[in-house]
Amino acid sequence: MTKKHSNWFQSWFDTTYYHILYKHRDYKEAEVFIKNLVTYLNLDKDDSILDLACGKGRHSIFLNTLGYSVTGLDLSKNSIKHAKKHESSSLNFEVHDMRALYTTKFEVVLNLFTSFGYFEEEIDNFKAIQTIKSSLKQNGIGVIDFMNSPFVIENLIAKNSYEDENVKFNLSRSFSDGFIFKDIEVIDANETYHFQEKVRAFTFQDFEMMLSKAGLHLLDCFGNYKLEPYNSKTSERLILIFMAND
Repeated sequence: MTKKHSNWFQSWFDTTYYHILYKHRDYKEAEVFIKNLVTYLNLDKDDSILDLACGKGRHSIFLNTLGYSVTGLDLSKNSIKHAKKHESSSLNFEVHDMRALYTTKFEVVLNLFTSFGYFEEEIDNFKAIQTIKSSLKQNGIGVIDFMNSPFVIENLIAKNSYEDENVKFNLSRSFSDGFIFKDIEVIDANETYHFQEKVRAFTFQDFEMMLSKAGLHLLDCFGNYKLEPYNSKTSERLILIFMAND
Protein backbone atom coordinates (compact mmCIF):
# COMPACT_ATOMS: atom_id res chain seq x y z
CA MET A 1 0.00 0.00 0.00
CA THR A 2 1.41 3.41 -0.97
CA LYS A 3 0.18 6.67 0.48
CA LYS A 4 1.17 10.00 -1.05
CA HIS A 5 0.82 13.40 0.62
CA SER A 6 0.53 16.93 -0.82
CA ASN A 7 1.65 20.27 0.69
CA TRP A 8 4.95 18.72 1.67
CA PHE A 9 6.04 21.27 4.27
CA GLN A 10 2.83 20.75 6.23
CA SER A 11 2.34 16.98 6.01
CA TRP A 12 6.02 15.94 6.18
CA PHE A 13 7.08 18.07 9.15
CA ASP A 14 4.13 16.83 11.19
CA THR A 15 5.09 13.16 10.86
CA THR A 16 7.12 11.03 13.28
CA TYR A 17 9.15 9.87 10.25
CA TYR A 18 10.59 13.34 9.72
CA HIS A 19 12.02 13.35 13.24
CA ILE A 20 13.35 9.78 12.91
CA LEU A 21 15.14 10.59 9.65
CA TYR A 22 16.79 13.73 10.98
CA LYS A 23 17.47 12.80 14.59
CA HIS A 24 21.14 12.20 13.68
CA ARG A 25 21.62 15.92 13.02
CA ASP A 26 24.71 17.35 14.68
CA TYR A 27 23.38 19.18 17.74
CA LYS A 28 26.90 20.05 18.88
CA GLU A 29 27.66 21.73 15.56
CA ALA A 30 24.38 23.66 15.79
CA GLU A 31 25.18 24.86 19.30
CA VAL A 32 28.68 25.94 18.26
CA PHE A 33 27.14 27.90 15.38
CA ILE A 34 24.66 29.65 17.68
CA LYS A 35 27.42 30.52 20.17
CA ASN A 36 29.53 31.93 17.31
CA LEU A 37 26.54 33.86 16.04
CA VAL A 38 25.56 35.51 19.33
CA THR A 39 29.22 36.42 19.92
CA TYR A 40 29.49 37.96 16.44
CA LEU A 41 26.24 39.88 16.94
CA ASN A 42 27.43 41.05 20.38
CA LEU A 43 23.96 40.57 21.86
CA ASP A 44 22.92 41.94 25.23
CA LYS A 45 21.25 39.54 27.64
CA ASP A 46 18.08 41.61 27.55
CA ASP A 47 17.80 41.35 23.75
CA SER A 48 14.73 39.45 22.55
CA ILE A 49 15.05 36.86 19.78
CA LEU A 50 12.51 35.48 17.31
CA ASP A 51 13.26 31.98 15.98
CA LEU A 52 11.17 31.89 12.79
CA ALA A 53 10.36 28.34 11.61
CA CYS A 54 11.68 26.90 14.87
CA GLY A 55 10.56 23.28 14.42
CA LYS A 56 10.51 21.46 17.76
CA GLY A 57 12.41 24.35 19.30
CA ARG A 58 15.85 22.89 19.88
CA HIS A 59 17.64 26.11 18.87
CA SER A 60 15.20 28.33 20.75
CA ILE A 61 15.70 26.21 23.85
CA PHE A 62 19.49 26.43 23.56
CA LEU A 63 19.38 30.20 23.04
CA ASN A 64 17.22 30.45 26.14
CA THR A 65 19.80 28.51 28.18
CA LEU A 66 22.31 31.20 27.15
CA GLY A 67 20.09 33.76 28.89
CA TYR A 68 18.04 35.24 26.05
CA SER A 69 14.30 35.76 25.87
CA VAL A 70 13.14 33.73 22.87
CA THR A 71 9.92 33.26 20.92
CA GLY A 72 9.69 30.33 18.51
CA LEU A 73 7.18 30.22 15.66
CA ASP A 74 6.41 27.30 13.37
CA LEU A 75 3.63 26.12 11.08
CA SER A 76 3.74 22.54 12.43
CA LYS A 77 1.20 22.05 15.22
CA ASN A 78 2.89 18.82 16.35
CA SER A 79 6.30 20.48 16.57
CA ILE A 80 4.96 23.40 18.58
CA LYS A 81 3.06 21.01 20.86
CA HIS A 82 6.38 19.33 21.62
CA ALA A 83 8.22 22.65 22.05
CA LYS A 84 5.64 24.01 24.47
CA LYS A 85 6.74 21.43 27.05
CA HIS A 86 9.82 23.61 27.51
CA GLU A 87 8.06 26.97 27.83
CA SER A 88 8.92 29.40 30.62
CA SER A 89 8.56 33.09 31.33
CA SER A 90 11.38 33.77 28.86
CA LEU A 91 10.68 31.04 26.30
CA ASN A 92 7.46 30.92 24.30
CA PHE A 93 6.22 28.99 21.29
CA GLU A 94 3.33 29.59 18.91
CA VAL A 95 1.88 28.08 15.74
CA HIS A 96 2.37 30.67 13.00
CA ASP A 97 2.82 30.71 9.22
CA MET A 98 5.92 32.74 8.38
CA ARG A 99 4.16 34.21 5.36
CA ALA A 100 1.88 36.11 7.75
CA LEU A 101 3.16 39.23 9.55
CA TYR A 102 3.74 38.88 13.30
CA THR A 103 2.80 41.75 15.59
CA THR A 104 5.64 41.61 18.16
CA LYS A 105 9.04 43.16 17.42
CA PHE A 106 12.46 41.82 18.41
CA GLU A 107 16.11 42.86 18.48
CA VAL A 108 17.02 39.74 16.48
CA VAL A 109 15.11 37.54 14.04
CA LEU A 110 16.65 34.19 13.09
CA ASN A 111 15.70 31.84 10.27
CA LEU A 112 18.05 28.90 10.67
CA PHE A 113 19.09 25.65 9.00
CA THR A 114 17.43 26.09 5.60
CA SER A 115 13.96 26.94 6.89
CA PHE A 116 13.26 29.06 3.83
CA GLY A 117 12.36 28.60 0.16
CA TYR A 118 9.61 26.04 0.77
CA PHE A 119 6.90 27.79 -1.21
CA GLU A 120 5.93 27.31 -4.84
CA GLU A 121 5.15 30.97 -5.49
CA GLU A 122 7.89 33.60 -5.41
CA ILE A 123 5.58 36.04 -3.62
CA ASP A 124 5.18 33.63 -0.69
CA ASN A 125 8.94 33.40 -0.16
CA PHE A 126 9.15 37.18 -0.31
CA LYS A 127 6.34 37.41 2.28
CA ALA A 128 8.62 35.48 4.66
CA ILE A 129 11.31 38.15 4.13
CA GLN A 130 8.69 40.82 4.85
CA THR A 131 7.72 39.03 8.06
CA ILE A 132 11.35 39.14 9.18
CA LYS A 133 11.56 42.87 8.46
CA SER A 134 8.27 43.71 10.16
CA SER A 135 9.36 41.74 13.26
CA LEU A 136 12.60 43.72 13.70
CA LYS A 137 12.90 46.64 16.06
CA GLN A 138 14.75 49.73 14.86
CA ASN A 139 18.37 48.74 14.15
CA GLY A 140 17.43 45.11 14.72
CA ILE A 141 19.42 42.33 13.06
CA GLY A 142 18.10 39.54 10.85
CA VAL A 143 19.88 36.27 10.08
CA ILE A 144 19.05 33.75 7.37
CA ASP A 145 21.03 30.51 7.39
CA PHE A 146 20.42 28.74 4.08
CA MET A 147 22.11 25.98 2.10
CA ASN A 148 24.66 27.13 -0.46
CA SER A 149 22.65 26.06 -3.48
CA PRO A 150 25.47 25.92 -6.08
CA PHE A 151 27.54 23.69 -3.78
CA VAL A 152 24.56 21.46 -2.92
CA ILE A 153 23.61 21.01 -6.59
CA GLU A 154 27.19 20.17 -7.55
CA ASN A 155 27.46 17.57 -4.77
CA LEU A 156 23.99 15.98 -4.82
CA ILE A 157 23.90 12.34 -3.75
CA ALA A 158 21.41 10.85 -6.21
CA LYS A 159 20.30 7.92 -4.06
CA ASN A 160 20.94 6.41 -0.66
CA SER A 161 19.10 4.52 2.07
CA TYR A 162 18.86 4.86 5.82
CA GLU A 163 17.30 2.66 8.49
CA ASP A 164 16.40 3.48 12.10
CA GLU A 165 13.74 2.37 14.59
CA ASN A 166 12.75 -0.45 12.19
CA VAL A 167 11.85 2.12 9.54
CA LYS A 168 13.62 2.18 6.18
CA PHE A 169 14.09 5.39 4.19
CA ASN A 170 14.95 5.31 0.48
CA LEU A 171 16.12 8.78 -0.53
CA SER A 172 16.43 10.25 -4.04
CA ARG A 173 17.70 13.75 -4.80
CA SER A 174 17.50 15.89 -7.92
CA PHE A 175 17.56 19.46 -9.19
CA SER A 176 15.09 20.83 -11.74
CA ASP A 177 13.07 23.95 -12.50
CA GLY A 178 14.95 25.95 -9.88
CA PHE A 179 14.18 23.55 -7.01
CA ILE A 180 16.19 20.95 -5.14
CA PHE A 181 14.05 17.87 -4.55
CA LYS A 182 14.41 15.06 -2.04
CA ASP A 183 11.99 12.18 -2.61
CA ILE A 184 11.53 10.09 0.52
CA GLU A 185 10.09 6.59 0.44
CA VAL A 186 9.27 5.35 3.94
CA ILE A 187 8.81 1.62 4.54
CA ASP A 188 7.31 0.88 7.96
CA ALA A 189 6.24 -2.74 8.46
CA ASN A 190 3.78 -3.44 5.60
CA GLU A 191 3.08 0.22 4.87
CA THR A 192 4.86 2.38 2.30
CA TYR A 193 4.59 6.17 2.36
CA HIS A 194 5.97 8.78 0.01
CA PHE A 195 7.02 12.31 0.96
CA GLN A 196 8.90 15.00 -0.86
CA GLU A 197 11.02 17.94 0.20
CA LYS A 198 11.13 20.76 -2.33
CA VAL A 199 13.28 23.82 -1.66
CA ARG A 200 13.91 26.64 -4.10
CA ALA A 201 17.63 26.85 -4.91
CA PHE A 202 18.08 30.50 -4.02
CA THR A 203 21.55 31.94 -4.62
CA PHE A 204 23.39 34.77 -2.90
CA GLN A 205 22.27 37.08 -5.71
CA ASP A 206 18.62 36.05 -5.23
CA PHE A 207 18.78 36.88 -1.53
CA GLU A 208 20.58 40.12 -2.25
CA MET A 209 17.69 41.21 -4.50
CA MET A 210 14.97 40.09 -2.08
CA LEU A 211 16.57 41.81 0.89
CA SER A 212 17.06 45.03 -1.05
CA LYS A 213 13.45 44.95 -2.30
CA ALA A 214 12.23 44.54 1.29
CA GLY A 215 14.32 47.50 2.49
CA LEU A 216 16.90 45.37 4.28
CA HIS A 217 20.63 46.12 4.19
CA LEU A 218 23.09 43.23 3.90
CA LEU A 219 25.85 43.56 6.50
CA ASP A 220 27.82 40.35 6.13
CA CYS A 221 27.83 36.89 4.59
CA PHE A 222 29.45 33.68 5.88
CA GLY A 223 29.97 30.24 4.37
CA ASN A 224 29.92 27.91 7.37
CA TYR A 225 29.08 27.64 11.06
CA LYS A 226 32.56 28.83 12.01
CA LEU A 227 31.58 32.12 10.31
CA GLU A 228 34.32 31.88 7.72
CA PRO A 229 34.03 33.85 4.44
CA TYR A 230 31.44 32.74 1.90
CA ASN A 231 32.56 31.16 -1.36
CA SER A 232 29.85 30.21 -3.86
CA LYS A 233 31.75 27.15 -5.09
CA THR A 234 33.11 25.66 -1.87
CA SER A 235 30.99 26.86 1.07
CA GLU A 236 28.43 24.48 2.56
CA ARG A 237 26.21 27.26 3.93
CA LEU A 238 24.99 30.72 2.97
CA ILE A 239 24.60 32.75 6.17
CA LEU A 240 23.28 36.28 5.64
CA ILE A 241 23.38 39.04 8.29
CA PHE A 242 21.24 42.11 7.59
CA MET A 243 19.33 45.01 9.13
CA ALA A 244 16.52 47.34 8.17
CA ASN A 245 17.42 50.44 6.16
CA ASP A 246 14.80 52.50 8.03
